[in-house]
Amino acid sequence: MEETPLVKGNQVDHQTRCAHYHSEVDVIAIRFHCCGEYYACYSCHQEQADHEPSQWPKHKWDERAILCGSCSHELTIHEYMKSSQCPVCLHGFNEGCRLHYPLYFEM
Repeated sequence: MEETPLVKGNQVDHQTRCAHYHSEVDVIAIRFHCCGEYYACYSCHQEQADHEPSQWPKHKWDERAILCGSCSHELTIHEYMKSSQCPVCLHGFNEGCRLHYPLYFEM
């Protein structure tokens, strides 16, 4: 059985919610391109990392970089961008996260 990746951040709960995003549908963490570490959100990375974030280049969107906090399934960036819920446990994702794609992904 694979171990669930560590998710860094401010007050991260068992479903990857943090001090900044903590609604029922805020259940994803993102592996940052710059450091390969999972953080609950961009703000958590800004507060805790000792470096600036970098965007995932489009040619790497087939890498697993999104963690479902509900079941720990890792999705590729492409899979995540095409869905509104986890393909494994069907837990809904926050639709508003699309507004933040430019923070994480080359657009």
